[in-house]
Parts: sequence; C-alpha cells; structure tokens
Amino acid sequence: MTNLTARITDWIHTHADDIVAATRELVRIPSVVGQEADAQAWMAERMRALGLAVDVFQPERAALQRLPAFVDSGFALEGRHNVVGRLAGTGGGRSLILNGHVDVVSAEPVSAWTRPPYEGVIERAPAASGLPWAGARLFGRGAMDMKSGVVANADAVAALKACHIPLGGDVILESVIEEEAGGGGGTLACFERGYRADGFIATEPHWVDVTIAHPGILYFRITVEGRSAHAGRAHKGVNAAVEAAPIIAMLGAWDLERAAALHIELLERGDPAARRSCHLNVGVVRAGDWPSTVPGRCEIEVRMSFVPGETETGVREEIARRIAEVAAHSPWLRAHPPALTFFGWHAEPWLQDEAAPLVQDFLGLLAGARLPGFSDPIPYAVGITAGLDTRFAALYDTPALAWGPKGANLHGADEYVELDTVVETARLLALFASQWCAG
Repeated sequence: MTNLTARITDWIHTHADDIVAATRELVRIPSVVGQEADAQAWMAERMRALGLAVDVFQPERAALQRLPAFVDSGFALEGRHNVVGRLAGTGGGRSLILNGHVDVVSAEPVSAWTRPPYEGVIERAPAASGLPWAGARLFGRGAMDMKSGVVANADAVAALKACHIPLGGDVILESVIEEEAGGGGGTLACFERGYRADGFIATEPHWVDVTIAHPGILYFRITVEGRSAHAGRAHKGVNAAVEAAPIIAMLGAWDLERAAALHIELLERGDPAARRSCHLNVGVVRAGDWPSTVPGRCEIEVRMSFVPGETETGVREEIARRIAEVAAHSPWLRAHPPALTFFGWHAEPWLQDEAAPLVQDFLGLLAGARLPGFSDPIPYAVGITAGLDTRFAALYDTPALAWGPKGANLHGADEYVELDTVVETARLLALFASQWCAG
C-alpha cells in the first residue's frame, strides 16, 4: 500500500461513522422528484463546510428545451436547484466530475414497507469482512438509489482535502435533481451551465461491476377512442378497451420478437442468463370508470428500449407502422385511427468505449483494491437495461461510467444499502481522483 493510499484509507476508515451518519441524515430527508429543495439545501451546506466553491442554480427551461436531449419531466423547474461544488486543482492534470442525484421515487405504498421509508433504520448482521460497518444495512427510500452515492462523492472530496492530496485537475461535485424523471433539469443542465471535465462518474448503485452502456429509451401513449353507452345498451356503444386489446397483444408479441432478435453483448454481460438487451413494457392501461358504462376511451402508456444500431426516429416510425397494421383489421379503428403521442423519457442508446482510459484506469483500481475477506468478484465493464444520466456526458465528448454502493430493492419496499460499500465507495473514489487528477 502506497503512502497516498494509506493516508486516504486511514482517513476514510477513521471517519466511517461520519459517512454513515451523513447517509442516514440525507435518507431521512424526503426528496421525491419535484420536491428536492430540502435535500439540496443540505447538500449545499455540506459542500460549503468542505470549503468548496459552491454554485446553487435553477435550471432554465427556455434554454434547455431547445436541446434534442432535453427530457421534460412534467415538473416545473422554478424553485428547484442543482448544487455544484468545485475542488480546484493547480492546473496540468485531468479533471473529474463526481455526479449523483438526490431525487427519489415515491415510497408508496408505504404499507408494503416493514421499516419506515424515511427514518433511516440501520440493522446489523454477522460481518462477512473486516471493513468498517460490514454486515450493516441502512433502510429507506433513496438509501440505495442513490443518496449513499451522493454522500460517498462528498466524502471522497473531503478525504482529498483533509489528506492534502495534490491535484492538478479540478474535482467537480454535482448533486442534481430529477434523474428519475429523465435528467433534463439536472445533469444536462449542469453540462449546459459549463461544467465539463475529462471524466464523469455517476455513483449509481451498480456494485461491483462498472456500467458503460444502456439502450435507448422511449415513452409513448396510444389513445383509442370508442363511444360510451350504458352497459345495458352496450350494443349502442363502442368499447374502447376491447378495441385496444389487439394493440396491447401486439405490443406483448413485439416485445418477445425484439428480445429474440436483438442482442448486444455488452448490454447482456451483467445478466447473461436473461439474454435481454431491450424491453417493451405496457406500464399503464386506463379505460372506463364504472362497470355499467361502456368505456369511451382507452389509453395505453408504454416504456420501450432500443439498442445501438437503432435510432429514436426509426423506432418511432416502426411503432406508428405497427399500430396502423393492427388498426387496419378493425372497421372502427380504420375510421377512428388510434392517436400516438410521445412523452416524457426519451434517449438515444449510450455506449462508452470500453478502451477509454477512464474505464480502464477505474477497472484497474477496483481490481487492485480487493481486501482480505472481501468476497465480491473482480469487476468488469457491463451494460444495463435502464437509462442513466451518464448518457449526457457523451453529448459533450466526455468519457463516463457509473459505479457505486451495493444494495437491494431500489424503487421497491424496504430499499436498503450495505453500509460497508458506501464507505468503500468513498475510499475508492478518493483514490481514483488522486490518480486521475494528479498534476
């Protein structure tokens, strides 16, 4: 172990209790998408306490919505802020962005939780390693996704400052909003404000492998109009749900067709048994409001992913074509074509070059960081089938990856993070920044 590694490791392990306490404190601040103000105020104070130059700014919708990559979350941006801190280097070294989001999804239904979602309950189990806080889990909404990563970023910077690590390049600390709703007002807004670097790491909970790819994503809505009537005179109406049923069936069959035909090795590397590079999910179906009324409208909302080699424009055209094919078999739908609307999330596939120095250097650090009793396998580069803010980095010619603490049940009841991995994430990020940003 080098002197630099020992200094950083000693500081992180000595302050492990503080890292855990900070993670618990942030988890206890509710910050569902659109309601991130209290969490961001907490992060701003934390960055100021570190002595960073801190920028708290409100995203400007007018400027952002002109960008092709902008995703309209459906939430107003007024009164919502991103928080960015900068640890300045002396010049001559590579710079690094450490990025994380404080927004979380709803904890509903709270009745499904066995621990309160905003109390930060900590439970201990027999330790599998000698790491600080081994065997301990912190439960709460956002514990895994991804307040633990946000805190780890901040404590990595704290370690660099406290240990007086010489840096040539800047380390930029970003705490952003609305990643869960597309990231348009968050990470994209930070890039547009001028925050650029030679590398970008989002501390999403992807322990232990390093994520460097994801498919493209689209949300769309199909609206089928019928004609309402009393159920006792249903023959006078046109049941929109029944008319929509063949479209739903087509979407299900198309999902399986695409799953069988489209395979990108990198996207499947993290879960090879699944053999899935893309998904088409019918997530919402709305029709009618009373059993005795023929529904006059049916809405179908879908989340669809697509792979490198496909384009958003081409996929949109294929969706429209397939809906029209189904409609052609119905006299009613031929006369009343379903309406197709694209909304919310949309993103082109993101595929980071695995040979990029950022990726190879980070993998090398992780491979050499295994400790006695540390049971996780040696990490490697993978893709996932969900969207990430890392995709925005590619638009600004910035190599990027996602990696962070380990947990379970993200977006579900009893979400938790394994606290030893939060401490280790902070340690390894500090070590990486000390090397990447060296003068």
